[in-house]
Amino acid sequence: MDKGKIIFLTGVPSSGKTSLARVLQAKLCKHYYWISRDTFTDDMAPETKKENDWPEIYQTCCNLHNHSIKLFSDIGVNVIVDCVMLHEDNNYVNLLYGYPILFIHVTCSSITELRRREAERGDRGIGQGESQLANISPNIIFDATVDTFENTIDECANEIIKLINDQ
Repeated sequence: MDKGKIIFLTGVPSSGKTSLARVLQAKLCKHYYWISRDTFTDDMAPETKKENDWPEIYQTCCNLHNHSIKLFSDIGVNVIVDCVMLHEDNNYVNLLYGYPILFIHVTCSSITELRRREAERGDRGIGQGESQLANISPNIIFDATVDTFENTIDECANEIIKLINDQ
């Protein structure tokens, strides 16, 4: 059985990963499941996030996310991954080495726009995206970078689809 393809979207919060994932799902000829790390952390009981052992619980959520991606691909299911991958998250790369994966850096080149998006969302602190810009994993060689400020989400999706079709 062939492994499912993985489109790994990473970038700071409010860079446009989720919007891009949804547009990709609509445009791609084959079905792709969307697996967001936020789903794993958001499903935790709110009181759990206030506990002293939250860092350990968060790491468990990340491990569940990592292995879910691998499982989907192992059983031949295509996935779009949506997560902020910071420098300490290199276990994604090690776990998925040799898999049919595209690493896509999703960026928003305007700090003002990042802050506007954060304010519009209302569920993130203003400046969270900006504060993480320097922490996007420097050890990843991205297959492409798409800028959701300079280009529309459709244009970004089309660029990724072209990469998939060229493989």
